[in-house]
Amino acid sequence: MEDIKTDSNGQDVRPDASHGVRHDVRGEDVRHPLRMGKNERLHHRTLVEGLFAEGKSMYEFPLRMVWRWMPTEKIDTSFRNGRPAGIAPVQMMVTIPKKKRRHAVDRVLMRRRIREAYRLNRMPMREALAQMAADGFLQIAFIYLHNENTEYAELEPKMQKLLAKLTNKLCRHC
Repeated sequence: MEDIKTDSNGQDVRPDASHGVRHDVRGEDVRHPLRMGKNERLHHRTLVEGLFAEGKSMYEFPLRMVWRWMPTEKIDTSFRNGRPAGIAPVQMMVTIPKKKRRHAVDRVLMRRRIREAYRLNRMPMREALAQMAADGFLQIAFIYLHNENTEYAELEPKMQKLLAKLTNKLCRHC
């Protein structure tokens, strides 16, 4: 017999081995709200090149954020065969220049810290985007500017400031 547990909402949930996806007793997916899936990674060459060519920039040392808002129609025409499946409304990427952090270990460490700070602090921005009337996609790139590793405790408030600035700009435009 399968062990059935209840979650914080009092619903019965069966554990599943499929990467953070749990199924409740009715078979529906229950995803953790802080989970960051593969569809939230910015990796399409067309979108990345367009982001750095047309994007707007904000600084909060040691981070630089480049962002771009694209209406649905524009993103559909950006690709030869239409928009590919698996593009989330908000996509992000992290870049650590080799010129700033020579060792791969340091680049990976800073990439993980930046990604974690974004993952934990992105919810207010996503909620504001959900309330906007405009339908489109947001692409964000974070570039690390410092020559030394930065502690997570220093990095997280900077990330919060950048995301708050971005949320304010997006809410003003729509």
